[in-house]
Amino acid sequence: MKSNNRNISLREWRTFCAVAERLSFRDAAEQLFITASAVSHQVKNLETELGKKLFERGTREIALTRDGELLFADLKPVMDELDAITRRHRSATTLSTLKIAVQPFFASELFVPRLPDFQKRNEGIDISVDTSNLHQDKHSLTADASIRIFDTPPNGHFVAPLFPLRLVPAGTASFYDSIKVRAGRIISDFPIIIHDKRPAAWQQWEKSSGISLPRNPRTLTMDSMVAVAKAAQRGLGAALVPTFSESWFRDSSFVALFEYELETDDTYYFVSRSDRANDPNVRLLRDWVLKNFAVRT
Repeated sequence: MKSNNRNISLREWRTFCAVAERLSFRDAAEQLFITASAVSHQVKNLETELGKKLFERGTREIALTRDGELLFADLKPVMDELDAITRRHRSATTLSTLKIAVQPFFASELFVPRLPDFQKRNEGIDISVDTSNLHQDKHSLTADASIRIFDTPPNGHFVAPLFPLRLVPAGTASFYDSIKVRAGRIISDFPIIIHDKRPAAWQQWEKSSGISLPRNPRTLTMDSMVAVAKAAQRGLGAALVPTFSESWFRDSSFVALFEYELETDDTYYFVSRSDRANDPNVRLLRDWVLKNFAVRT
């Protein structure tokens, strides 16, 4: 790659960081409010100027090269510092914005329905909610705070536990009426819907409940908890859904199939970067989240 010896724009640095964080031109484009082709063009220009390949481009996904990883490690703290400078010098009459990354099912069932209360209490703060499942096993580098599931909380961050993830078998009322159990084993037709992030959850539920599934049940695998719950709601089988699925169970046609719940090894946590933990607005959000969602022990 041949350099043109031109100055690299701040926009190109930010675009690179957005792609490196999300590993998706499309998602970076949504974050930056530009087209995916514009993102791709800026990244190519940056690679040309630096004389280095920053991403390995596959058919459906991209990955950072070693040069890309080193650049991101150097550049991200600089971008964070620029954002901090902007916040310090922003006019007091400008609304503050907090970006929080929340896993989709938690967002739809708990966070978003109660968010108007936070906004009413804190009218000077704008909230940006990211419900993508990218990097779901770690705190988003572009967010001020996250609500994420972890089996072990991430190091180097402020973390506060909310509650453990519990799952309960659920399906339609007619599916419930068709279930037959004999000697601790389900003997009726019992297709199961599997969340691909938790492929062993049904086996764990069997062990904890003492109820055995039919041998070789039909399976349907989905890539999100929302899709899993919708498939069960449409009568495609039984699904293990979070016990906090209030809006789903509010409809009498969607019911718990057994009373036995599976308590997983995972816990929902509120997470923020250590350097943002004492920011007044982050503290306001954290206190509100803990008050509304944390289980008192």
